[in-house]
Amino acid sequence: MVIRHRAGSRDRAQSPEVARVLLVEENVTARLTLRAILQASGYAVDSAASAPEAMDKIEHDQYALVLCGLHSDTHDESRRVINHARAQDYRPATAFLTSSGGQSRQPKSGRLLIETEEVPALLTQIADLLAGRAAGRERRNMRRRRPELVAN
Repeated sequence: MVIRHRAGSRDRAQSPEVARVLLVEENVTARLTLRAILQASGYAVDSAASAPEAMDKIEHDQYALVLCGLHSDTHDESRRVINHARAQDYRPATAFLTSSGGQSRQPKSGRLLIETEEVPALLTQIADLLAGRAAGRERRNMRRRRPELVAN
């Protein structure tokens, strides 16, 4: 699934299409780190620090994926953002960001926010989410266009 960059045809011809991701994370360090990783991997990333800001962005732009940070004190806010994204006509893929091993996402002295070995797994999961969403959309489109060719 690819969301086209909203620009003139001249700009589109010069730059490849990239998946747009909305990263919703209240922790500034986590948000900046994850944004840098995603951008370095070729995604177009918008970020939001709060649920209201994220929902406003979801209303005004289309995203291939909405990633929400999950903290015990903001679980309800994250759930509201995910539910709001899922209610959109363009149906973005959605996911919660959690730490591996159930440890805190807060950096501790001597511990990186995101361990180097975790980055490939994170990017693989994101790519799988986007691929799964694209495959589902294509199946739905195919059913609409040629229902006799698609087995239920």
